[in-house]
Amino acid sequence: MDDDTRRFRQWSREVQDLIRVVWLLDWDQAVLMPPAGVRQRSEQLKTLAGVLHRRITDPGDGEVLERVAARADGDPDLAADVRVMRHRRDRALKVPADLEAERARVCGLAQREWERAREAGDFEAFRPYLEDVVRLVREVGLALDPEHPYDALLDDHEPGMTEAALRPLFSEVEDRTRGLLARVQGSGAVVNRAVFERDYPVADQEAFARRLAADLGFDFEAGRLDRSAHPFTAGSFRDVRMTIRHDPGNLATALFATLHETGHALYEQGIDPDRERDPSGQSCSMGIHESQSRLWENLVGRSRAFWAFCLPRLKEAFPGRLDDVDTDAIARAANVVRPSLIRVEADELTYNLHILLRFDLEVALIGGRLAVADLPDAWNEGMRRMLGLDVPDDRMGVLQDVHWSAGMFGYFPSYTLGNLYAAQFFGRLREEVPDVDARIARGEFGCIREWLSVRIYREGRRHLPAELCERVTGRPLSVDPLFDHLERRLSEVYRF
Repeated sequence: MDDDTRRFRQWSREVQDLIRVVWLLDWDQAVLMPPAGVRQRSEQLKTLAGVLHRRITDPGDGEVLERVAARADGDPDLAADVRVMRHRRDRALKVPADLEAERARVCGLAQREWERAREAGDFEAFRPYLEDVVRLVREVGLALDPEHPYDALLDDHEPGMTEAALRPLFSEVEDRTRGLLARVQGSGAVVNRAVFERDYPVADQEAFARRLAADLGFDFEAGRLDRSAHPFTAGSFRDVRMTIRHDPGNLATALFATLHETGHALYEQGIDPDRERDPSGQSCSMGIHESQSRLWENLVGRSRAFWAFCLPRLKEAFPGRLDDVDTDAIARAANVVRPSLIRVEADELTYNLHILLRFDLEVALIGGRLAVADLPDAWNEGMRRMLGLDVPDDRMGVLQDVHWSAGMFGYFPSYTLGNLYAAQFFGRLREEVPDVDARIARGEFGCIREWLSVRIYREGRRHLPAELCERVTGRPLSVDPLFDHLERRLSEVYRF
């Protein structure tokens, strides 16, 4: 290895280390940090953002990057690392360091205020913090792309994606969702979720969540499972941290959150150990990341095969509460379609309508066409239009998600993209592992992890998301696999 490549490796890995430290501080703030520490932590995040910005934009390292780039074509991994670091550096050079640091500070404050406001259902208490976040995020977007600031924010989560590319895709998702929803609602079948809505002690739920995560393959020697106000996963490789939340009257809340977050965690624990500090050794994009969580939550976790495996374990964990339930009944309950207020508890079919609403609102916020003060009314009107529901209070409405308080504009589309990728990936997996349902029913999840590891986890960022999708499945991203899957599953549940 020549001196330039050695210096490039050192620089890019130090940047990756700093990013991981920020993740760790964010996790600590959401899970363990005492409430009085929020302002201190926000200043720490501001300092780290400045350090990271200066490290990425260092002129000497920039010169090394270009020298390495000129001769990296013969080494695909090095070329991918150069591409990722050049993209990261080009973006950092357009955003003033002070702006990036201030955004980090304000988002650190806003996340704690969001938690308080959500608990109280008080949007007005949170509004000034969100106004600051939106103002700063918009400034970042404009600095990156004065003509298309939202595209610049979207690119941070899904490289190569644009609002213009999402619009027709999301329009088709909405149309086909509404068509299938009409068939479900017109079927006359009565299916309910009462089996999940019994008394399930939280301590027993926590124990079961840990057992389920381990069954799926999560390594607790290299990770944790904790509680937070909003489920999320942070960290990477040998330090992966999941959080979920519990409802003693609804087992589905923790159960499906566990499946979802374990999907994220398996991706992080499964990255190439030889490249875990390299920029292109990381996960491909947030759309691909969400494909992994949604794959385990929905494609696996709502299948009859999964409930053949899971129900006996639930009966052991909650003695006497499920004696009257069989596999068919609980599998049908896991696939109830019922428009609901809370995104993370939405059924598999109507979930995307939640995302399309958030997408429209955040595009309008960043474009300056929607004021933060008018966001609750816009949200409530959107819920009536998209899902036919009246929102009783802001806690059940505009305050339910953490993302905007964290400045994560452009992230929400990742969920619908993830649903599309997941169905397409799982369809390909079925072709190559035709007995996958029988294996799931026996609790043999290793075949899924191994398939994903080779094709997705260890590929890292060697390819852009659209390229990875086509390499894995042999076709560009399409809405067809998702709706083919939904029609098959829901026709069995609702008998149409």
